[in-house]
Amino acid sequence: MSKTIVYSPHAPEPIGPYSQAVQVGNMLFISGQIAIQKPSGSLMTGNISDETAQVMKNLGEILKAAGMDFSNVVKSTIFLKDMNNFPVVNEVYGKNFPANPPARETVEVSRLPKDVNVEISCIAVK
Repeated sequence: MSKTIVYSPHAPEPIGPYSQAVQVGNMLFISGQIAIQKPSGSLMTGNISDETAQVMKNLGEILKAAGMDFSNVVKSTIFLKDMNNFPVVNEVYGKNFPANPPARETVEVSRLPKDVNVEISCIAVK
């Protein structure tokens, strides 16, 4: 099976040697997204609600580039710098999955790229 690199000009550029997403067959693997705004490249880290909304927007743009949306997501992983932010992150995240949410885990980590507070990755299926 071949792999296809998926790229959205409306999502942030990768900050390392990785792709925004890779599609293999009907499966899409989206790299962890942080709250970088496109096209300015500025980070949103002052408010966890706004930061999470930007992360979800970035994920949505990549899904759209692959011809999918949040209803295609079957698995996601949330990385939090502080588990005390879980209720707010969960609320913002949940707005994108009004029915049949995907499988998920949420873990607290000591540090994230660019010292952000939240990073989310996901897997989607067409």
